[in-house]
Amino acid sequence: MSALQVQAGELLASGKAEVVIGYGEGTRGRVRPVFVRTRADVSLLVFDGRCTANLTVYLAKPEVGRMGKAAIVATPGAVRSLIQLIAEHQVDPGEVVVLAADDDAVTLLTDPAALEAYAAAHPVTIPPEAKAVTESLARMSAQERRAFWDAELSRCFKCYACRSACALCYCTRCITDMNQPQWVCVAPHALGVMEWHLNRAMHMAGRCVQCGSCTSACPAGIPIGLLAMEASRSVEKEFGAQAGLRCDAPPALSSFAADDRESFIL
Repeated sequence: MSALQVQAGELLASGKAEVVIGYGEGTRGRVRPVFVRTRADVSLLVFDGRCTANLTVYLAKPEVGRMGKAAIVATPGAVRSLIQLIAEHQVDPGEVVVLAADDDAVTLLTDPAALEAYAAAHPVTIPPEAKAVTESLARMSAQERRAFWDAELSRCFKCYACRSACALCYCTRCITDMNQPQWVCVAPHALGVMEWHLNRAMHMAGRCVQCGSCTSACPAGIPIGLLAMEASRSVEKEFGAQAGLRCDAPPALSSFAADDRESFIL
């Protein structure tokens, strides 16, 4: 039995958790989310290089909340997402236990201090191919970047998989679902697609933890996470605010300090 299964079984047996949210074998060699509620079922849990989806997306769902206190198998990106959710008062830190999985090791995190220490020691890294695209975009002019995104977003048909995969997209009613008034055009044409992705990127500015789940979920292969990542990097550059590191961090874009940089004001 793996260290993850042993830890999960002990949490369930002791009553410290009533459900373990983790990864299990799916179809065609893929993994899927599993919700383990008994010690007998911990054998369903697996963790390997396929386990990249950010499972903290389930913590804000009412049906999961009704299962009781949760333990969650978390990658470094998911740990940062949880910290950000706690900072935004969406998750009670006393109601979740984290099984931080990294290769063959499993670290039990039970309080905000432990979460912050783990996040600081395990930086999130983006895949080499995404890093190459980011570096290429940095060398482009504004017109070239617009042409790049026009081409990439031409494949978007607004399935909203990026929104569903994102732990920080927890609004009960998204701006794209509002029609009185209609803020974002719902049609998947060039204008509607651009409006949607720019709105989402601005919503994620200062909040994106670079977990990459939105990009992984995109059925069209659009590196859509780069938009949110770049928006958050701009916030970090201008205000020194980095998402997913402090459970008590104030909202980056609704906090004021007298010494805030104003170089973005023309």
